[in-house]
Amino acid sequence: MKQRSPKGKGAWTARVGEKGQIVIPKDARDMFSIRPGDTVLLLDDEKRGLAILSGDKMLALTEKLLGVLSEEAEEGEGVDETDH
Repeated sequence: MKQRSPKGKGAWTARVGEKGQIVIPKDARDMFSIRPGDTVLLLDDEKRGLAILSGDKMLALTEKLLGVLSEEAEEGEGVDETDH
């Protein structure tokens, strides 16, 4: 059920089923262009809660992470190969 929220923002509720599944409300799917078969990324933080990232947000996060990892590798701060 959609709650009142400012334009461009949303708050919804969803019930967790017996198998631990939730349904992303239609308004939220429309807002983030989430379609059947799409993959979403779930992030959690015990103190801050759960976040669901749609494909475009997931791609932006991945690109950011890869950029940081690439910069660290160039600076010699990458993974120690002896740990493998």
